[in-house]
Amino acid sequence: MTPTLAKPPNQTPFLFEGITWREFKAIEHLLDRPGYRLSFLDGILEIRQMPGEPHETVKKRIAALLELYLLLRGFDFTPTGSMTLENEGAGVKREADESYRLAAGRSRPDLAIEVVFSSGGIDKLEAYKRLKIAEVWFWEDGVLEVYHLREEAAQLRYEKIANSEAVPGIDLELLVRCVNMVNHVEAIKTFQQSLD
Repeated sequence: MTPTLAKPPNQTPFLFEGITWREFKAIEHLLDRPGYRLSFLDGILEIRQMPGEPHETVKKRIAALLELYLLLRGFDFTPTGSMTLENEGAGVKREADESYRLAAGRSRPDLAIEVVFSSGGIDKLEAYKRLKIAEVWFWEDGVLEVYHLREEAAQLRYEKIANSEAVPGIDLELLVRCVNMVNHVEAIKTFQQSLD
C-alpha cells in the first residue's frame, strides 16, 4: 500500500454576521496579514487561519498535476492562483486556493480549486455561483468532488459531476491517487506516464 499524506487537525473559522460591505472592506484592510483569509457572503464575514504545510502541499500538488495536464494537452491556460474574486452587488468576496483561466481572453477564472481542511464557514458554492465560476473542485479527506455551473430557467445552480467539463479528458481517479502520494516527484512522474 502506498503511504498517503497526513491530514492536519480541523480548524473552524470565525464567523461574524450583520456586516455591511463597507464594514467588510474596512476590516479586510485592517486584517491584511499573512496566514489569514477573509471571505464574505450575505453580510457574513468569515476569518480563516490557513492550516499550514499539509494544506499547501495538497494545493501545490493538485496545481502541478493539473498544469502538467493542461500544458501537454494544449490548453491556452493562465494560472490565477488565489486571486481575489469579489462582487459588491452580489455581496460576495472569495479567494480560491488555486484558480485557472482555461482559454485566452477570459475575464474571470473558469476553474476554482478549494482544499478543505476545516469545517463550517460560508457556503463556498453559493459564493462561486454568484461569481459565475464555471467549475469548482473541492478536495477534502483525500476525495475530489467536482461541480459544474448550469443555467436552467434563468437560474444558476451547481451540479455535482463525475468528470470535469472544464478540463475534458483528465483522469480524476488518477489525479486523486497521485495527490494522495507522499512523494511529490513520484506523484508527478506517475501522472506524467499516463499522459505519454
